[in-house]
Amino acid sequence: MTTTSCGLNFLSKQAKALQSKMEEMQASLETMEVEGSSGAGLVRVVVNGKGFMRQLHIDPSLMVESEREILEDLVVAAFNDAKAKAEAAAAEEMKALTGGMGLPPGLGL
Repeated sequence: MTTTSCGLNFLSKQAKALQSKMEEMQASLETMEVEGSSGAGLVRVVVNGKGFMRQLHIDPSLMVESEREILEDLVVAAFNDAKAKAEAAAAEEMKALTGGMGLPPGLGL
């Protein structure tokens, strides 16, 4: 084998290994849970690592018609908090997987 073919073979093996690790990470993100909150914890949202909402907890003290708009705002804020945390956790997983090398734009999770 020539040096070039050995190098290409090595790169191919590396790419396959990275693809396998990426698939494992995708599965891990499905089961990861991250909690976000708002209103000093009165509203809490749990999302998975891909940002899909799994749970919503609302303190009963907020279940008042006159507080409806506040409650709606708190739910949105809690969800956004949880989603941002999930995205940060996914970015850390990716950084660990790729050795901090990152991916080109558009090739994210």
